[in-house]
Amino acid sequence: MTSPHPRRRALAAALAAVTFTMAAPVVAQAAAPAKAPSATQQRSPQAALATITWTLQKAGNPTPDQRDAYSRITAAMNAAVSRYNNLSDLGKNITVQYDPGVPTADGNINGTIRFGNRAYMTERTALHEIAHTIGVGTSGRWASLTSGGTWRGAEATRLVRSYDGAGATLSAGGGHFWPYGLNYDNEFSQTAADRHVNIVAAMVRDGL
Repeated sequence: MTSPHPRRRALAAALAAVTFTMAAPVVAQAAAPAKAPSATQQRSPQAALATITWTLQKAGNPTPDQRDAYSRITAAMNAAVSRYNNLSDLGKNITVQYDPGVPTADGNINGTIRFGNRAYMTERTALHEIAHTIGVGTSGRWASLTSGGTWRGAEATRLVRSYDGAGATLSAGGGHFWPYGLNYDNEFSQTAADRHVNIVAAMVRDGL
């Protein structure tokens, strides 16, 4: 009566071995998607959460002068905001005004930008003024991150060196930075505009 038991135990052991062998690939396949996402994969949802938005304050019954200014400002801001949102995960709600009393254009950390002179209703100017609304030259932390006319934050410094060489520095003074600060029209190019946005984002990571 006892002789069949060893065979049953042997058969059960064999079946258990087969079951384990069949199950192993399934476990491995299920585990593969659980790998930690790369930095690139992590960045997309961040960018989706923080975006720059803007609104233009308009007169109820605009004059021809105002309508022309509104059109120019809209084109400039749409281009600049699109570039910021495509290249960074910075967020800001900006209110834009047309004010003929402003000699050029200005931006404030409170989220307002004013355009006055038509010569400054350009993407270059809009990018530059958006940087001021984010904190360039306007944040209370700006002075602590600059000394001796040089930006001291590690992230933005590392970035400008990747562009211009190991000895490159990011100069700062008078509420502005250079290179890539887009302080003048002759500084603008598609490459410089992209680098401007990247540097502003790096300054924010530095604690701006």
